Amino acid sequence: MEITFNKEVTQNFDKATTKEWLETNGLGGWASSTICGTNTRNYHGMFVIATKPPVGRIVALSKLEETIIIDNNKYELQANQFPGSICDSGLKYFTKFTKGIFPAFQYNIGEVEIEKTIAAIHGKDIVVVIYEVKKAPAPFTMELKPLVAGRDYHSLSKANDSISRETVFGDNVLTLKTYKDIPPICIQVKGASFKSHPDWFLNFEYKEEQARGLSFAEDLFCHGNFIVHLKQGSKLGIIISTEEYSQSDAFELLAGEQKRRELLFEQLPLQNSFTKTLALAADQFVVKRGEDLKTIIAGYHWFSDWGRDTMIALPGICLATKKYEDAKKIIRSFSHHIHQGIIPNRFPDSGETPEYNTVDATLWYFIAIKKYLDYTGDKDFVLNEMYPHLKDIIAWHEKGTHYNIHVEPDGLLYSGEYGVQLTWMDAKIGNWVVTPRMGKAVEINALWYNALMILSDFAGLKGIDADKTEYSKKGDIVKKAFKETFVIKDKGYLYDFVNVQERNDDIRPNQIFALSLPYEILDKVTSMSVLKTVEEHLLTPYGLRSLSPEHYKYEGHYGGNQWSRDGAYHQGTVWSWLLGPYITAKIRLEGDFGKTVVERLLNNFQHHFSDAGIGTISEIFDGDAPYYPKGCIAQAWSVAEVLRAYLEDVKK
Repeated sequence: MEITFNKEVTQNFDKATTKEWLETNGLGGWASSTICGTNTRNYHGMFVIATKPPVGRIVALSKLEETIIIDNNKYELQANQFPGSICDSGLKYFTKFTKGIFPAFQYNIGEVEIEKTIAAIHGKDIVVVIYEVKKAPAPFTMELKPLVAGRDYHSLSKANDSISRETVFGDNVLTLKTYKDIPPICIQVKGASFKSHPDWFLNFEYKEEQARGLSFAEDLFCHGNFIVHLKQGSKLGIIISTEEYSQSDAFELLAGEQKRRELLFEQLPLQNSFTKTLALAADQFVVKRGEDLKTIIAGYHWFSDWGRDTMIALPGICLATKKYEDAKKIIRSFSHHIHQGIIPNRFPDSGETPEYNTVDATLWYFIAIKKYLDYTGDKDFVLNEMYPHLKDIIAWHEKGTHYNIHVEPDGLLYSGEYGVQLTWMDAKIGNWVVTPRMGKAVEINALWYNALMILSDFAGLKGIDADKTEYSKKGDIVKKAFKETFVIKDKGYLYDFVNVQERNDDIRPNQIFALSLPYEILDKVTSMSVLKTVEEHLLTPYGLRSLSPEHYKYEGHYGGNQWSRDGAYHQGTVWSWLLGPYITAKIRLEGDFGKTVVERLLNNFQHHFSDAGIGTISEIFDGDAPYYPKGCIAQAWSVAEVLRAYLEDVKK
């Protein structure tokens, strides 16, 4: 399960800064950077906290930089990028990085060998940093320099006179109060002294933000240095926290967190390197929402929890990993926010009123609840607590709800208004709707059919025969209309969407859901033809393209400024979460042969685990070879659908 990089990577600035580690705390906060400690994003930080879990994120402490002093000679271990220069001399001491249960860093300074481990502690605003001196012929000194940002995670800090320069140091704890509305930072370093010399350090450059066409230069504030004396065998535990946890024990916290993560493996139905890696990755997305509820972060570093992503990811993140109570809390959490038959599309970063601009999130809610019942057998929760919500949702869709979502006379679901994106292909820049899909969308109606059939089955389990018959008949109507509306008889695949003005025959991956959802809506001959089209046009080593390369609007590279990136987002860019439905469909239609094919396909992720986000799966990839990873370094539905399909379909 361990992922290791040696000096060939760790001492190469260009290589090391493309590989990122991530530690999350189950509250929406994290510690994260590149493996060499160079922050390349404004989202990187040693101590990022969610002030309104899981949102309201603040980059409190940007970095904790180390300097080793041996015989009055100073050796700085850090690497940073500044205007016109890269200060990477510290990399020559960085000899190995390992990602197992935690990220670990090995430094060799002459005959001194130091290992550093970083861990975010679940359920607490705590980051633990452990230094262990493996070798040292004589005592030496380490200086630690905390660099403070104290700002919203989407922004950047600049030198100013508003930051507080005051420090309180006592009982081995340094307390920093940076700005009026920012929680204090407490740094516990036992046995250390602290030397105050407040000053700004200017113009740290973040190359990933620069590449995205965004602001990329930041000034960081340092209140002073910790000084600690070490020798061979020394173990130094540092706690970075809010005030509540400042007197905890670093080694006890690390041991407890290690035990918690090891228990994740014991819950897996199949334990191997692949599933253990994905189980650790999956655990990072489940976070607290409110006092006793949970949700799923869509992706790190910049997403909060989205209804669509949460429901798609829930089976792989929570059910395949046997986190049944978390799944129940997530389902219940969203039930509290249903409005006119729609669950929220997005909870804003600052905790404002949820947004409801989605047609598919609510339909995926049905799938998530069915999967929950399949895994747990919890009829009481599903049939008594959730059934009324689901019945009300169907009623709202039938009479019409937000954004012109309504059932047409043929039984199919119509959605959309001009200028609004309601499906998962939702890129929009100003007034430019990149992939307009207003009308009857193919995956929406496959989901609509499944929602009706799920409710029919739930009604049967409740013994309400009238409801069972009613929803089953409506499902039959949708199934018939679906085939008549979406099947392109002379081409062997499905229209992407249909409305009065257009029958859109762009080859997109949305048709795969007609083959993969629990209730099959097409005959096998048609399904095989659709699968063949998807494979010929869209399948790549890391997922499905969002548009066929043969289309004149195809974009094979994702990058540049926001206009360029959003213009390519669903116009050819590869989405790894779509491997889940592809794998389900492939094995459903081709059996053991399909399993053999997809197992080879999944082997590609063994390489990807060592790229971009270490030990996790990226949001997207370029549509053209060599399929570079892009977007978020860790995406919930990417991890979830690969893990779910592997356990449910490949290894069942």
